[in-house]
Amino acid sequence: MYPIIKHIHLLTISISLAGFILRMIWIFMASPLARHRLTRILPHINDTLLLVSGIGLAWVTHQYPWEHGWLAAKVIALLVYIYLGARAIKSSGGLRGLIFTVAALLTFGYMVMVALSKSPWPFS
Repeated sequence: MYPIIKHIHLLTISISLAGFILRMIWIFMASPLARHRLTRILPHINDTLLLVSGIGLAWVTHQYPWEHGWLAAKVIALLVYIYLGARAIKSSGGLRGLIFTVAALLTFGYMVMVALSKSPWPFS
């Protein structure tokens, strides 16, 4: 069961990142695709699968945020990423949108590094 859940988790992570980048490109290009109905709905479906698979991984491996500092760091970083990503999308481009986009992508990178290193301080 673990390999299936892990592959779903990794796939939805990739889709989430690609979708965010594509949406931000569309926003900066002032493309109507940025506001298309599917552009607003599909990320919620994917991110729900991402969250469910993450919870499933925690359940199967018996690793919970209150017991493992690296997992707690990932959950906190996820909340920061969601906030920054939402601000980037609502900014409709411009310098402010660029700043929020870069900050969201850096936070995403931090989450990946924490997941790979299993440490809340992956750069030390």
